[in-house]
Amino acid sequence: MRIFLVEDNPVAQAHVTEVLGDIAGLQFVHVARTAEDARRWLSEHEDGWDVAVIDLFLASGHGFEVLRHCRTRQPGQRAVVLSNYTRDPVREHAHNAGADAVFDKSFELEKLVTWCEQRAAEAVG
Repeated sequence: MRIFLVEDNPVAQAHVTEVLGDIAGLQFVHVARTAEDARRWLSEHEDGWDVAVIDLFLASGHGFEVLRHCRTRQPGQRAVVLSNYTRDPVREHAHNAGADAVFDKSFELEKLVTWCEQRAAEAVG
């Protein structure tokens, strides 16, 4: 399973790649730090990813821009939000913008791991 990570914080990038890196068959294909970089990479690699993991607050731009860009994704591709800001109405807005799931960075990393493991198992399936 190919993961496209949108995260501007180097510490958070390292933590997410470490936590998800233990999932068999998972590989990170690109890490974007800005919404512009993320949208550009997605446009150039429409079939190059399976799951986009998107932070909302970026060094430049906003994760909602990236999430909306993912609406035109291929069947089977998924987009999830991983943010410290997940209270309602943020979760509702994320789902309305096209998120398949929303996870809190501080409290729900294990849920993200389980979600990714399930997607990876489905892909092998």
